Amino acid sequence: MVARALPIPTTQAESIELLAQTKEVYQLESRLTPGLSFEGIQDIGDSLERAELQGILSGEELLAIATTLAGARNLRRLIDNQEDVPILTELVAELRTYPELEQEIHRCIDERAQVTDRASQKLGEIREDLRKLRSQITRKLQNIIQVKSGALQEQIITQRGDRYVIPVKAPQKDAIPGIVHDTSTSGATLYIEPNSIVPMGNQLRQAIRREQAEEEVIRRHLTEQVGAVKPDLEKLLAIVTTLDLATAKARYSFWIGANPPRFVNRQEQEIITLRQLRHPLLVWQQQHEQGHPVIPVDLLISPHIKVVTITGPNTGGKTVTLKTLGLAALMAKVGLFIPAREPVEMPWFDQVLADIGDEQSLQQSLSTFSGHIRRISRILNAISEGTGEEAGEQRSRGAEEQRSRGEDFSPSPITNYQLPITNYQSLVLLDEVGAGTDPVEGSALAIALLQYLADHAQLTIATTHFGELKALKYEDIRFENASVEFNDATLSPTYRLLWGIPGRSNALAIALRLGLKSEVVEAAKTQVGEATDEVNQVIAGLEAQRRSQETKAAEAQELLRQAEKLYKEVSRKATALEEREKDLRASQEVAVQQAIIQAKGEIAQVIRRLQQGKPTAQDAQQATKALSEITGKYQPALPPKPKPGFMPKVGDRIRIPKLGQTAEVLTAPDEDGEFSVRFGIMKMTVQLQDVESLDGQKPEPITKPKPTQAVNLPLAPVVAIRTSKNTVDLRGKRVGDAEYILDKAISEAAGPLWIIHGHGTGKLKQGVHAFLQQHPRVSHHEPAEQADGGTGVTIAHVE
Repeated sequence: MVARALPIPTTQAESIELLAQTKEVYQLESRLTPGLSFEGIQDIGDSLERAELQGILSGEELLAIATTLAGARNLRRLIDNQEDVPILTELVAELRTYPELEQEIHRCIDERAQVTDRASQKLGEIREDLRKLRSQITRKLQNIIQVKSGALQEQIITQRGDRYVIPVKAPQKDAIPGIVHDTSTSGATLYIEPNSIVPMGNQLRQAIRREQAEEEVIRRHLTEQVGAVKPDLEKLLAIVTTLDLATAKARYSFWIGANPPRFVNRQEQEIITLRQLRHPLLVWQQQHEQGHPVIPVDLLISPHIKVVTITGPNTGGKTVTLKTLGLAALMAKVGLFIPAREPVEMPWFDQVLADIGDEQSLQQSLSTFSGHIRRISRILNAISEGTGEEAGEQRSRGAEEQRSRGEDFSPSPITNYQLPITNYQSLVLLDEVGAGTDPVEGSALAIALLQYLADHAQLTIATTHFGELKALKYEDIRFENASVEFNDATLSPTYRLLWGIPGRSNALAIALRLGLKSEVVEAAKTQVGEATDEVNQVIAGLEAQRRSQETKAAEAQELLRQAEKLYKEVSRKATALEEREKDLRASQEVAVQQAIIQAKGEIAQVIRRLQQGKPTAQDAQQATKALSEITGKYQPALPPKPKPGFMPKVGDRIRIPKLGQTAEVLTAPDEDGEFSVRFGIMKMTVQLQDVESLDGQKPEPITKPKPTQAVNLPLAPVVAIRTSKNTVDLRGKRVGDAEYILDKAISEAAGPLWIIHGHGTGKLKQGVHAFLQQHPRVSHHEPAEQADGGTGVTIAHVE
């Protein structure tokens, strides 16, 4: 309902705010799988008005208010959980959802919109009495049915109004005396309330009246609570309506493939950019009704252009272009995205004024021409009512100032033309300007009108068939020509908009295509002047040249696209190769580390075997052999030397591919790969990589020898084996005595020295470490492995 009466913003700030709301909802819709949910939210505006007027709301209306409060609370919770939607967060910050009111409504009204028994104690008691009365009446009627079954048409209990009755055969009505409340259509059945239950029926009716009165009291109380917070509920309704409208805009924009616009200021030399612009109704027709593909138009309008004249054949798409631009301007103003390719940039127009279609009317005695003039008059009045006169005076003052300074205010050339700064923001769309009257007078009127609009409107787009309007571009730089393309081969329009070239009407070609007799068309061609024919030929030549340039540009664009695709593919493969090389290098490093760990473990096993008992020469020989086997197992093999390739020698004939010449070698290549050659009478120095043998072999590159790097494995010469000769036991010694023993042992040692000091109080260990740190022959010391005593033993490495 709000969308059908959508207000058009009157300021650019309002439009920017609406666009920001649409953008943020668009982001949420694309990020959240179900999108924004408005479940339970209903239009409660009428109910709020009635509550304010002290009316009593029905159960359905109260239940709608409760579900609306819950739905609004869920919306606020969802938006508050998002981080990058400041506009929506600020919008829902003022929501008051009154959970206590919602709970009270749900306590008193059930899901069927009926007042519940728990709503009040009195209502519960009344309904308990009702249930008892109905039970008594039912039992009484069941007894009558059993006793008088022969007099009944059916053995059932039914109701007429709020009275319980049974169906009695008409001839036997005296068998069951009572009140007849209804008769069947045939008259054979009477619905009688027996006299025995009439008092109970009266009691039941009174109880129902009390129940209705109590329900009304409860609903009145709830209505008063609603009326007390009516301003807040109205604000809540306005906020959720704004969210709902923004969601509708975002979903519609997504559906038609639209993009958000940016408002530009043409006074700051910003260009109107609307590429691949499509009419939204044509997009709907294509997608919803399986219509023809939409042919978009490109609108790129420079800031100094004030009037664009579109010419070309009928049914070529001129009017559709006007309507598409007008709709785009209005869509941007109300916060809708525009169905065009990014970037979408256009001014904010305060008015969109259009004269499109024929307003002739027999009732109002309006012809085609007079209908156009009436609408154009209203357009000019609308422009003047704004800031038009003020800006016109400003422009006149600017022109006078330029003339007073001796400057030329003529519209050309562009380098000397000074655009007046105006406040005009109107978009004017004129279809077939000046049509419907004498061509000479209509053309003159159209020229004067467009020149006036160039002074008083932000932008004017006009369609015409007058050739004189095509020449305005060459007289005033604020004018531009455009045309709709026409295919001479198929004699049909292509609906493409061409810029900078005036169009041909092609009326004769279209008439022939539409079935007019060829002899009539040929006779018409003879009536067309030679000058007109020459102009059409020039225009046709320009159009052909433009199509050729567009074809070449499209081919260049395709080549660029393929090159970019190839570049991306090569980059992707290069990245994949780098990743693969990195993975291989990492796996090789892991393998080397595992080999080192495994080699250390095997060496440790050899050492432990030697430490068990007293080692003999045979044991040492076996250990040396085992270490050699470990070295051979884990030492990486050197890569095989490459086979020698072609190497130029003095007197050899070689080929230089870059020069396309064969030459004779005069000197052998030096260490940098340079050598002298001669071909003909010329001598020159070449690089080894720039030549090849006569049979096409590449020379072997000269490389300087590099030191080979092997895996740093612990080999036999660096293995330290603990024996009784390189082990000193200091346990129980004083620090001073221990230092004397240590100094003697270090002077005799030729490798690692195992020092047993134990743990104890730790003083002996500290003294030993201090002595080792200052001893000149000890490079470093470390605790022994756990199998050799751990921290109770220190290994001193003696140089």
